Amino acid sequence: MVSSNTELTYDSKVEGDVIVSRADAVINWIRTNSMWPMPMGLACCAIELMGVGASRFDIARFGAEVMRFSPRQADCMIVSGTVTYKMASSVRRIYDQMSAPKWVIAMGACASSGGMYRSYATLQGVDRILPVDVYVSGCPPRPEALLDALIKLQAKVKKERSAKGLLSA
Repeated sequence: MVSSNTELTYDSKVEGDVIVSRADAVINWIRTNSMWPMPMGLACCAIELMGVGASRFDIARFGAEVMRFSPRQADCMIVSGTVTYKMASSVRRIYDQMSAPKWVIAMGACASSGGMYRSYATLQGVDRILPVDVYVSGCPPRPEALLDALIKLQAKVKKERSAKGLLSA
């Protein structure tokens, strides 16, 4: 039985050609280093989201360079920009089509809180329709801020319990 305060990282013991580790640690290591974002670019923050894939910022260093435009192939939705009530149902539908486990990053002030738009047409934060894991502040946020959010999301994924029911004590 492993204590509950043990950190879920890839800590292996090598004996010959055999590597011994915990299933949670290995699965979360794989998930952390191969996140496939679903870019949900709704406004000006989408330009910064595009910039993060350029050579200057290079999101590939974090294993997230494979932007998937099909929700069935993505596991991390990046909502960037203003979410209007007209788009809210489409954003939710795309999120529902993503396979589990899935995570959400709210990028920019508009996605996080409605930004400067306090109108009848603007959703005051995407967290009203989706469970957000990491918020990125700024208007527009710099690409470095999105990379920081990705690092924070990776740290969160490393601590999740991934092998539920696979190994029972």
